[in-house]
Amino acid sequence: SCTVKTCWMRLPSFRSVGDALKDRFDGASRIMVRNQDLVAPAQRNDAALHKVPRRDRYAFQLLPHNPDHKAPGLKDLVYMEPSPGFCEKNPRLGIPGTHGRACNDTSIGVDGCDLMCCGRGYKTEAKLVVERCN
Repeated sequence: SCTVKTCWMRLPSFRSVGDALKDRFDGASRIMVRNQDLVAPAQRNDAALHKVPRRDRYAFQLLPHNPDHKAPGLKDLVYMEPSPGFCEKNPRLGIPGTHGRACNDTSIGVDGCDLMCCGRGYKTEAKLVVERCN
Protein backbone atom coordinates (compact mmCIF):
# COMPACT_ATOMS: atom_id res chain seq x y z
CA SER A 1 0.00 0.00 0.00
CA CYS A 2 1.07 3.60 -0.56
CA THR A 3 0.92 6.32 2.04
CA VAL A 4 1.24 10.04 1.58
CA LYS A 5 2.67 12.26 4.27
CA THR A 6 1.97 15.95 4.34
CA CYS A 7 4.10 18.25 6.45
CA TRP A 8 3.32 21.85 7.23
CA MET A 9 4.76 24.53 9.42
CA ARG A 10 2.89 25.41 12.59
CA LEU A 11 3.12 28.45 14.82
CA PRO A 12 4.29 27.88 18.38
CA SER A 13 1.78 28.33 21.18
CA PHE A 14 0.77 31.86 22.13
CA ARG A 15 2.31 31.36 25.59
CA SER A 16 5.75 30.41 24.22
CA VAL A 17 5.77 33.40 21.84
CA GLY A 18 4.78 35.69 24.71
CA ASP A 19 7.45 34.24 27.00
CA ALA A 20 10.13 34.71 24.32
CA LEU A 21 9.09 38.32 23.73
CA LYS A 22 9.02 39.02 27.47
CA ASP A 23 12.55 37.62 27.85
CA ARG A 24 13.78 39.88 25.05
CA PHE A 25 11.91 42.86 26.49
CA ASP A 26 13.48 42.31 29.91
CA GLY A 27 16.92 42.11 28.28
CA ALA A 28 16.47 45.12 25.96
CA SER A 29 19.42 47.47 25.85
CA ARG A 30 19.55 51.22 25.44
CA ILE A 31 21.45 52.38 22.40
CA MET A 32 22.59 55.65 20.93
CA VAL A 33 23.01 56.67 17.33
CA ARG A 34 25.25 59.58 16.49
CA ASN A 35 23.89 62.18 14.06
CA GLN A 36 26.75 61.55 11.65
CA ASP A 37 25.68 57.90 11.42
CA LEU A 38 22.15 58.76 10.27
CA VAL A 39 23.10 59.28 6.62
CA ALA A 40 20.68 57.54 4.27
CA PRO A 41 22.15 55.05 1.81
CA ALA A 42 23.27 56.64 -1.45
CA GLN A 43 20.85 56.62 -4.37
CA ARG A 44 22.09 54.41 -7.16
CA ASN A 45 21.01 54.32 -10.80
CA ASP A 46 21.82 50.70 -11.48
CA ALA A 47 20.52 48.57 -8.59
CA ALA A 48 21.77 45.32 -10.11
CA LEU A 49 25.40 46.46 -10.10
CA HIS A 50 25.30 47.82 -6.57
CA LYS A 51 23.23 45.25 -4.72
CA VAL A 52 23.69 45.96 -1.01
CA PRO A 53 23.24 43.03 1.39
CA ARG A 54 20.26 43.50 3.70
CA ARG A 55 22.39 43.55 6.86
CA ASP A 56 24.56 46.37 5.42
CA ARG A 57 21.69 48.42 4.02
CA TYR A 58 22.00 51.22 6.58
CA ALA A 59 25.24 53.01 7.32
CA PHE A 60 24.88 53.27 11.10
CA GLN A 61 25.80 50.92 13.93
CA LEU A 62 23.85 50.40 17.11
CA LEU A 63 26.16 51.52 19.88
CA PRO A 64 25.34 50.77 23.53
CA HIS A 65 24.44 53.85 25.59
CA ASN A 66 26.81 52.62 28.28
CA PRO A 67 30.26 51.94 26.76
CA ASP A 68 30.84 49.13 29.28
CA HIS A 69 27.98 47.09 27.75
CA LYS A 70 28.29 44.92 24.67
CA ALA A 71 26.72 45.95 21.37
CA PRO A 72 23.25 44.43 20.76
CA GLY A 73 22.93 41.36 18.58
CA LEU A 74 20.72 40.90 15.53
CA LYS A 75 17.77 39.54 17.53
CA ASP A 76 18.07 41.80 20.59
CA LEU A 77 15.44 44.42 21.35
CA VAL A 78 16.82 47.94 21.64
CA TYR A 79 15.46 51.35 22.59
CA MET A 80 16.79 54.89 22.16
CA GLU A 81 14.85 56.71 24.89
CA PRO A 82 13.58 55.36 28.21
CA SER A 83 9.83 55.00 28.60
CA PRO A 84 8.04 57.76 30.49
CA GLY A 85 7.37 57.02 34.15
CA PHE A 86 3.85 56.03 35.15
CA CYS A 87 4.19 57.16 38.78
CA GLU A 88 3.86 60.91 38.28
CA LYS A 89 0.99 62.64 36.49
CA ASN A 90 1.80 63.80 32.94
CA PRO A 91 -1.27 65.24 31.17
CA ARG A 92 0.67 65.86 27.95
CA LEU A 93 1.25 62.11 27.57
CA GLY A 94 -2.09 61.11 29.10
CA ILE A 95 -0.50 59.51 32.18
CA PRO A 96 -2.78 59.94 35.24
CA GLY A 97 -0.13 58.90 37.77
CA THR A 98 -0.68 56.53 40.68
CA HIS A 99 -1.04 59.02 43.57
CA GLY A 100 -4.21 58.37 45.60
CA ARG A 101 -5.09 55.05 43.98
CA ALA A 102 -6.07 52.00 46.01
CA CYS A 103 -3.59 49.13 45.96
CA ASN A 104 -3.41 45.57 47.27
CA ASP A 105 -0.56 45.22 49.78
CA THR A 106 -0.49 41.42 49.47
CA SER A 107 -0.26 41.36 45.67
CA ILE A 108 3.03 41.04 43.78
CA GLY A 109 1.30 42.04 40.50
CA VAL A 110 0.70 45.44 38.96
CA ASP A 111 -2.00 46.20 41.55
CA GLY A 112 0.47 45.67 44.41
CA CYS A 113 1.45 48.57 46.65
CA ASP A 114 5.19 48.05 46.16
CA LEU A 115 4.93 48.71 42.44
CA MET A 116 2.03 51.15 42.33
CA CYS A 117 3.22 53.47 45.10
CA CYS A 118 6.64 53.91 43.48
CA GLY A 119 8.50 53.96 46.80
CA ARG A 120 6.40 56.82 48.24
CA GLY A 121 4.97 54.61 50.99
CA TYR A 122 1.32 53.81 51.63
CA LYS A 123 -1.27 53.64 54.38
CA THR A 124 -3.18 50.44 55.10
CA GLU A 125 -6.77 50.60 56.14
CA ALA A 126 -9.06 47.88 57.48
CA LYS A 127 -12.81 48.24 57.05
CA LEU A 128 -15.61 46.18 58.52
CA VAL A 129 -18.49 45.99 56.08
CA VAL A 130 -21.85 44.65 57.18
CA GLU A 131 -24.32 43.72 54.46
CA ARG A 132 -27.76 42.21 54.51
CA CYS A 133 -28.07 38.98 52.63
CA ASN A 134 -31.29 37.40 51.37
